[in-house]
Amino acid sequence: MITLIYHNPDCATSRNTLAMMRQSGEEPHVIEYLKTPPTREKLVELITAMDITPRDLLRRKGTPFDALGLDDEAKTDAELIDAMLAHPILINRPIVVTETGTRLCRPSELVLGLLPHPATTFTKEDGETVTLKAPTT
Repeated sequence: MITLIYHNPDCATSRNTLAMMRQSGEEPHVIEYLKTPPTREKLVELITAMDITPRDLLRRKGTPFDALGLDDEAKTDAELIDAMLAHPILINRPIVVTETGTRLCRPSELVLGLLPHPATTFTKEDGETVTLKAPTT
């Protein structure tokens, strides 16, 4: 299976996630989803694999979320997916797909649980250091 990241290079969380993956020895296939949005089928597949709802995947900040009235609880999953397909910026990121699973990696260190050999320490762009905790027995 190919490791994938649905990535936005303008997003610090997405850049940190990609850097963590690379520091951990992974070279994922990078999909800049704003340039190459997922199909409806792929988006539904990702949502299902993450075991979340379409509403859980919506990004609010810096998007037309409010203008489209997406906070309306009466909006159906299909309507929310339609909005994400029409405006891919509404899709929260980064989404990482590995053999271990599929996850929205916010915060970026969530990616470490998907990698076979995660880096034990990583310094994010903002200077925050992430240290992988040893598993407890």
